[in-house]
Parts: sequence; structure tokens; C-alpha cells
Amino acid sequence: MPPVLLAMAHGSRDPRHARTLRALVRRVRARRPRLRVEIGFLDFTAPSVPGVLAELAADVRRGGSRRPEEVREVVAVPLLLSRAVHARADIPALLRQAPPELRIERAGVLGPAPLLSRALERRLYEAGLVPGDMSSTGVVLASAGTSDPEANAVIADIAREWRHTGWCAVRPAFASLPPDEAPAGGGAPPAVSGTAWAVGRLRASGCARVAVASYVLAPGFLADRIVRGAARADVVAPVLGDAPEVADLVLHRFDQACSRLRATATVP
Repeated sequence: MPPVLLAMAHGSRDPRHARTLRALVRRVRARRPRLRVEIGFLDFTAPSVPGVLAELAADVRRGGSRRPEEVREVVAVPLLLSRAVHARADIPALLRQAPPELRIERAGVLGPAPLLSRALERRLYEAGLVPGDMSSTGVVLASAGTSDPEANAVIADIAREWRHTGWCAVRPAFASLPPDEAPAGGGAPPAVSGTAWAVGRLRASGCARVAVASYVLAPGFLADRIVRGAARADVVAPVLGDAPEVADLVLHRFDQACSRLRATATVP
């Protein structure tokens, strides 16, 4: 029996968030129909990750295994784009409390990955750009942002790498971090900035058009802030959501973790 794929999502009070991530999970299931795929949320939304784990353990106790000593293998895939606090602390703590009937392997977070860059471009083209626009278009890579400077640095690295694929310019922006306006009295550009500031810098740099790529999985408070900050942009892409590339990436992370499970099982 293959492991269960447990997609672990950051919850939200915004109902659009859960709807979008459930649509992503449906796409994952459609790509691999024989695989059991569940979703659990870290906050605000049901079912919770502990609740899903408890139900999987209950399946084992109800006779889901052939022998009492068998356990149910679960691969936990974080639906997170960066390795910030949730990935480094909250998720490991939750999984350590999992019922003993489960053997859990934690997959890596989704980002960074070439598939995410392809998903970002898909969303930009769906929003109205065409490939011929690349050389004259500046792009704001707008992420939610975090208090973790290392995670923010990864977004800046992605922006630098993406610039070399043919865009006029690419600047990172962080919805959760100020400023969205120019520094008082002028001054140098901030090390980190909001979407509006990044749009203004690209506009001033001479790019013929400015597009905002939302490096966010699902709608919510910070995704809405990105949209508000993009008011002066020519094109604003929607969230990544259930883009096919994101579903493929979830399964890729699952397969990587399954390989580790198999390697562990063969160790005498």
C-alpha cells in the first residue's frame, strides 16, 4: 500500500484560501488517482493536521493493516513556498505528536523550484502578457514575506535568477513588510519593500510595462495587500493556486520523500 500524501496547509479565516488549496489537492488526486491524498490545516480551518493524523491512525486500528504491528506510512508535504517558521518549527512539532500507528516522512517545502517559476509565468500570461513582452516588461515578484530574513533572501535570489530568463527587470516585494511608499525625505531604496514601492521603481527604471507576479499559493489578507499595492501596474497575475505546475511539484516532493522512506526501510 503506498503512503498517504498529507498536504499541510497554512490556514486562514478567509474562505477563499481553503477553497483554492482544496482545488489544488483535487488536481493532485486527478494526476495520481490511486494515491490517497488528504489535506490538513495548521490554523483556523478544518480539518486540522492533528485531526487528519488521528483519523489515519483510527483507520489502522479499525483493521486497515494486515498485522497489528504494521503502521500506516504518511508523507507530509507542506504547502508552503519557503522554509520559514511554520516549516522549521511548527510542522515538525505537530508531526512529533503523531499517533504511534503512523510512520511519517516529512517532505520539503515547495519553493524554490523551477516548476514554481513556470507557474508564475503561466499566471502572468493568463493575466494578459505574451512571451514577446518579456524584454520590455519589469516584474515585481511579490511574496507574502516573513520575519525570517533567510526566507526573504531566498525570494530575492529567485528574483535575481528570474531576471536572467529575459525580463526587463525583476524586483522582489514583501506584502507583510513596509514600506509601500518612498522613504521620507528621499534616500536610498529600502532593502525590503512592499509592492507599490517596487512597482514605482520599475516604472522609473524605464520598463515599458510593469507586471506583478503573486508568489502566493492562495488568496487571503496578504494576497489582497499585494493587489492593492499593484494599483499602478499594467498586469497583476492571480495567486498560484491550482496551477498544474504546482500540482506536479507537490507530487515531486512526495516522490522524493517516498524515496527516503524506501531507503530507510532497506537499512538492516
